[in-house]
Amino acid sequence: MGAPVGGADQQPGQGGGDRLGQRRHQRHHPHPRTPSCARRGRSCRTRRSGSAPAPAGTPEHLPAREARSRPDGAVGRGPERWYVEIHPEQLRGFVDLVTHPWVVAVCRAVLGPDYEIVELGFDIPFPGAAMQPWHRDFPMPEDTRRQRRLTSLAFNLTTVDTVEEMGPFEIAPGTQWDDGRDFDHEMFPPKERYPRYERRAVRKYPRRGDISARSALTIHRGTPNVSSLARPVLVLGVDAPGAGNAGHHDMAVTRGYWASLPELVRAHLPCPVVDTLVPIRQKHTIEGLVMGAE
Repeated sequence: MGAPVGGADQQPGQGGGDRLGQRRHQRHHPHPRTPSCARRGRSCRTRRSGSAPAPAGTPEHLPAREARSRPDGAVGRGPERWYVEIHPEQLRGFVDLVTHPWVVAVCRAVLGPDYEIVELGFDIPFPGAAMQPWHRDFPMPEDTRRQRRLTSLAFNLTTVDTVEEMGPFEIAPGTQWDDGRDFDHEMFPPKERYPRYERRAVRKYPRRGDISARSALTIHRGTPNVSSLARPVLVLGVDAPGAGNAGHHDMAVTRGYWASLPELVRAHLPCPVVDTLVPIRQKHTIEGLVMGAE
């Protein structure tokens, strides 16, 4: 977790303005401001008061087990590693999260005032999860390649206090600008470049209540979970207008839930309003992650 929002080539810890985990904005700050790290396209993380949201009434890893029992309910991200999408009203605290002043400020600063919430799910490395290959989550958009403009963000919230044995998220800061046209599927860099990513690599050890924002273009990987515990991470995906990632997801809300939402949420939630929710059939598979690293 804790990947950079933008193009910081500096390793966290080498400069006060680039240290992830040092830029923290309390949930109830009376005058929330756009973090300077977001304006510069640098690394950002925040500490929330309270713990990360969880699906009402269930531990965070149970949705994955239920989802794996139905077609396209869960997608594999490697051995013992699953991704499960949910609808907003299935998450206790969804409104608190998407109206958090820091989340709103970062979305506006990076993606513009008309940003769109398009994805909500859990990435869950279970005990036995293997090392992933270095990768980005999708090919670089042309707007990013030509204009160095990010068109999407992923916010991550851990549901456990992360320790080394759980297989922390590992990221190579600054690599969101790597062109990637010669990557396998434009997502998986050749192995001869691994030493560069390993020199830049930073492992993240967030605690419950932390939020991180990153570009999914930044080269990253999951590391082996050798503990006896799952490490669920909530993922909130947000697009700039026209980015197109909503087509990979089927998020919806019921009419009653939609009517209960504040305008700040409805203005940024371009999903169908339905009478009854149906389980999400997932579309965003990443074939290169299924077997783990060789």
